[in-house]
Amino acid sequence: MRINKLTLPASDVSKSVAFFRDVLKLPTAGNSIQVGWSEIRLVSAVGDAPHGVHLAFNVPYDRFDAAIEWLKERTPLQREPDSGECFVLEGHWQSKSIYFDGPDSSVLELIGRRRLIRPTGKRPFSGADLSCLSEVGLPTEDVGSVVAEAARTFGVATLGPASPGFAAIGNDEGVLIAVDTKRLWFPEKRQLPSAKGLEIWLGGVCAPGAMSDLANGWKIHAA
Repeated sequence: MRINKLTLPASDVSKSVAFFRDVLKLPTAGNSIQVGWSEIRLVSAVGDAPHGVHLAFNVPYDRFDAAIEWLKERTPLQREPDSGECFVLEGHWQSKSIYFDGPDSSVLELIGRRRLIRPTGKRPFSGADLSCLSEVGLPTEDVGSVVAEAARTFGVATLGPASPGFAAIGNDEGVLIAVDTKRLWFPEKRQLPSAKGLEIWLGGVCAPGAMSDLANGWKIHAA
């Protein structure tokens, strides 16, 4: 599954564009940010912008140490008191992650996935190594219902077992993180999840369709 496009409301579109351009060194055109095959389209929020949006970006697993040093030169990393700033997951995830603050109190992540290892050469790490928007957080009062609807609508399963408060729907190339509305985002647990006004377009799923959560304000489409 791929996340081809995300519409993201912002309190200040120009400041958000500047963050993606200047901190993450991503190509921008107007209010559009290109992340490999994914596009983030920033729009002015109607009312309050969502605070607590979670987005993750895939980076090469075998260059993850370089990704850490590159990002630390640009912005502080979030930390967990007992685990530090780099988080290694085995089992179904097979990944390494670092987290950092983004515009409008968003919780952003660079993630390297072992199953996506491919030759990357020896060039210095750069924003060009962010290959896609790989995760979007979706708050919900019923994680199980979102998992079931995604399976029924798009034919998409979870990446490992779901829990009542958390489920990763998709695969290494694209994941929808269904999360309980009261579950604070890892690692610093400062932000409750929000996705008001987010609209997502998927590719690489089994069936076209659409699903949404009116209470939490997000929509998903697949052609």
